[in-house]
Amino acid sequence: MNKLVIAIDGPSGSGKSALGKAVARRLGYLYIDSGAVYRAVGLRALNSRVSFDDREALAEISRNSSITLQGDPDHLRVLLDGQDVTLEIRLPEASRASSVVATIPEVREAVVYKLREMSSEGGVVMDGRDIGTKVFPNAQVKLFLDASLDVRARRRCEEDRGRGREVSVETVRAELEERDRRDTGRLATPLIKAPDALFIDTSEMPLEAVIERVLEIVHSRS
Repeated sequence: MNKLVIAIDGPSGSGKSALGKAVARRLGYLYIDSGAVYRAVGLRALNSRVSFDDREALAEISRNSSITLQGDPDHLRVLLDGQDVTLEIRLPEASRASSVVATIPEVREAVVYKLREMSSEGGVVMDGRDIGTKVFPNAQVKLFLDASLDVRARRRCEEDRGRGREVSVETVRAELEERDRRDTGRLATPLIKAPDALFIDTSEMPLEAVIERVLEIVHSRS
């Protein structure tokens, strides 16, 4: 079977990570969470006390930071300059920082370069917000996942509570609305569906059904 590049895009809470990990596991592919790279850049900016108005300094951080992903899809570890920051990048302040730095074109260019380096050997499942349009415009399989805002808010709230963050669905819903606004409104590679991507609404679709559908597509193109 040929090793394909599978690009999964969509807004927060649409099910990208769950699908990406499951598909990578079934196929024996490398799973890459592109959002984790942006979160690492945001965390480095926070720790360095760099102003989020200083675009050049943020771009420099994104270019010079060493960011690596290790482990299997279910135990992915994120290393920032050799330090394990897997838990830190999921904190609310790191999430907000990542959504800001991700709007900067120079940061996105640097991160795209890193993501392509990580995927140079193929056999990759990568999720994010511009994977099929910017990072891998020639990916053999492109998917765009979405779900209603209420469903996405409930999912993200459950995830946050699982990490020990006590938060209401209403708060998470407001955070997602703000993130959606930034993702779709930014000038640098906004969140849009690639013309040749398969759209999947996961609002009422069980994860296993989505996985099976995607695997059928992959096998038909291998």
